[in-house]
Amino acid sequence: MKLKMMYPYLNADIALIEKELARTVQAEDSVIEEASLHLLKAGGKRIRPVFVLLAGKFGDYQIDTVKYVAIALELIHMASLVHDDVIDDADKRRGQDTIKSRWDNRIAMYTGDYIFARALEMITKIEDAEAHQILSHTIVEVGLGEIEQIRDKYDLDQNLRTYLRRIKRKTALLIASSCQLGAIATGAPSSVHKRLFWFGYYVGMSFQITDDILDFTATAEQLGKPAGSDLLQGNITLPVLYAIRDQAFREKVENLFVSTNPEKDITSIIDEIKGSDAIERSVDLSNRYLKKAFHVLEELPPNKAKTALHKIAKFIGKRKF
Repeated sequence: MKLKMMYPYLNADIALIEKELARTVQAEDSVIEEASLHLLKAGGKRIRPVFVLLAGKFGDYQIDTVKYVAIALELIHMASLVHDDVIDDADKRRGQDTIKSRWDNRIAMYTGDYIFARALEMITKIEDAEAHQILSHTIVEVGLGEIEQIRDKYDLDQNLRTYLRRIKRKTALLIASSCQLGAIATGAPSSVHKRLFWFGYYVGMSFQITDDILDFTATAEQLGKPAGSDLLQGNITLPVLYAIRDQAFREKVENLFVSTNPEKDITSIIDEIKGSDAIERSVDLSNRYLKKAFHVLEELPPNKAKTALHKIAKFIGKRKF
């Protein structure tokens, strides 16, 4: 089942969000606008806006209000991707040239900054101090996560706790905030929006772990970028953390980092990771986070949105790309 089939009653609102995203990134400067639209047109799951809208169903749902949260959260995510691609020197994103590849690093950085600024402009439409405090805290944490990723590149001595803290900041908190802010924007009770935060947090952790697994198990066509690209960029993800406990494999990764032809060497490393128990152990940890998400979901009042959130969480745990 495709993701969008899990919430067909949101199709019109999601189409509206898509149009609003395109309108929001319009700019007086043609290059900034073209670069922004280039990323937007590359597509994406739009999982954060979907979570915003579904969470909004637990309150007095008005698309003309909740749309500002959905747009803001997706734009923040987009801005972080643009900056990530500069840091990682990545040429492909969602199967398309990255902004830094098509233009250059300077255009990419300014485009990311512009998209981020437009996100902050959107969220001002929500007149709720708590919402702004939550989003501000989330943005700070995302920034810290980005810095930690740079710091931890090529570091094979990092531990599981370091990895989990990094993905919490880089991925899980933004998804958690999407759930919580969607509910706050529609006036849902505090007990509901706080539970939605934890649901989003646990799903976000599983989502990123699954992404890190797919970097080794999916094809380049499915990923929209070369398989193993995270490791080639020096990012130590969960499957690698588990696999490098074997000293012989650890030495191969060390050699990869100084190789003159890393694109060739990565193939055998991917095969070894797939042949070890690293993938199975990573899947197990992802499932443990999902189990926590399902437990929190049971505490929420029943409605169609709750059913859709359950289906989405299951999809995230089983997705192949």
